[in-house]
Amino acid sequence: MVSNLMEAVGGIGLFLLGMLLLTDGLRAIAGDGVRRLLAAFTKSPLTGAVTGAATTALIQSSSATTMIAIGLVGAGLLSFSQSLGIIFGANIGTTITGWLVAVIGFRFKLGLAAMPLVLAGVALRIFATGRLSQFGMGVAGFALLFIGIDMMQAGLAALEGVVTPDRFPADTLFGRLQLVLIGILITLVTQSSSAGVATALVALHAGAISFPQACAMVVGMDVGAAFKSVLAVLGGSVAMRRTGYAHVIYNLATGLIAFAILPLYVWQAKVWLAAGGDAQIALVAFHTLFNTLGVILILPFTARFARVVECLVAEEGAPLVDRLDERLLDSPSAALDAAISTLRTVALELAQIVAGLLGRDGTRMPEPARILELRDALETVRMYLERIGTGHDNARLHERYQAAVHLLDHCNRLLSRCTQTARIRALRSDRRLRRLGGMVCEFSRRFAETGDAGALAPRFDRLRVLLRAQRHVVREKTIDRAAQGTLGTGATMLRLDAVRWLHRTTYHLWRIAHHLTVAGGSGKGREPVPAGLMDDDVED
Repeated sequence: MVSNLMEAVGGIGLFLLGMLLLTDGLRAIAGDGVRRLLAAFTKSPLTGAVTGAATTALIQSSSATTMIAIGLVGAGLLSFSQSLGIIFGANIGTTITGWLVAVIGFRFKLGLAAMPLVLAGVALRIFATGRLSQFGMGVAGFALLFIGIDMMQAGLAALEGVVTPDRFPADTLFGRLQLVLIGILITLVTQSSSAGVATALVALHAGAISFPQACAMVVGMDVGAAFKSVLAVLGGSVAMRRTGYAHVIYNLATGLIAFAILPLYVWQAKVWLAAGGDAQIALVAFHTLFNTLGVILILPFTARFARVVECLVAEEGAPLVDRLDERLLDSPSAALDAAISTLRTVALELAQIVAGLLGRDGTRMPEPARILELRDALETVRMYLERIGTGHDNARLHERYQAAVHLLDHCNRLLSRCTQTARIRALRSDRRLRRLGGMVCEFSRRFAETGDAGALAPRFDRLRVLLRAQRHVVREKTIDRAAQGTLGTGATMLRLDAVRWLHRTTYHLWRIAHHLTVAGGSGKGREPVPAGLMDDDVED
């Protein structure tokens, strides 16, 4: 009996390993396409639910889908309300694994046939490169799913008469509550509701549990997935905590709905089973039914639900680096979204500072504490970027990472220029420089207020070209005045520094706006530096 029990437990382990390998392989193959899919097609909570379900079915991981959604919210590409639709839909997507097990795993004995696939998948992983190598890992994981199912079936079948429905809580109200708790515990132990559902399917097929008992356990497994997410986000960023609490509230509500309709569904299913229906199909149908019903009922109230969660987890006083959650590092795309979002916030803050420095109402110097906070934030982003692994197989992710590094460099340079008080004040000593500074001030103010990098990048570029030409005009006139004795040498040097400051500040603003466009997904690759630029104009 012990050996049979060990075989069943080993089967669960192989199934979990298969899920991990399959998910990692599919995520690597999909690359940044999943992120683009969610960002492009999620226009409302409804479309978010559809894309969330499709994405989870594609990559076989609701956790990965949730991490991507959090990254998109942090990047400003989705609202929290839209991201909730994705999270709701991910619950439906997780039911695909149950259908895979019920339809294929029990009808076809694929365990033995799948073993050569493990070797083939591992061979591809070792000897192939790029996405083909990741495909091999996915193939090996897919094969392990069915080997694990066969091992679970063999182990539980040998325990027939030992592990029976009588050993589990009875089909009463209190008994069902106990079974729900068992389901929650299984999910917390395995860290996978899909593995829990697969275990329930195998136990039902082996006669170890009855159909009503299996249904109650599946309800608990679904609720347990939410508790797992809360444990994962404790102490995390605001976006992470909001997502975790929203997941718990939603899954608890869905669990209550499922528990309420359970007697009716069991009664109806027994009629179908008596007519020769498949108990495993009926179980996964119940899992899909109550998850779909939960999404249908919550979608009309998503905006209100989002406001409630936002009130529960306030964002007041959040530091600049709050989005840089270590838990996102498991998903390079989501982690990069968080880093770019933080850099965007710093960049807009710097644009606001530049506008204040060049404003008509006098030079408004930034508070030293604020400068220090921005500098610390940029250093934190730098260390965070070092921990993001992009690899070489995902070209789009690699390109966005490069854009993030460019952003970091230009933000650091612009921050340093914002502290050069003598040069900034010298701009007011010349009428031409005051006028040019006013133009930079206006564009910086618009950038800070709208954050529209795509629209302002070409404007900053044109202004930079104008300033480059004017820099030489001002230089010649200033030196001429010094030669005539109407301007002191010290004032001359300071004014030349001032015009260079204005030109290079505009240059940094241009490159920041451009790289934000590329990093955010609306760019079309690295923009070539226009021909004819002087060497000291090109700093990236």
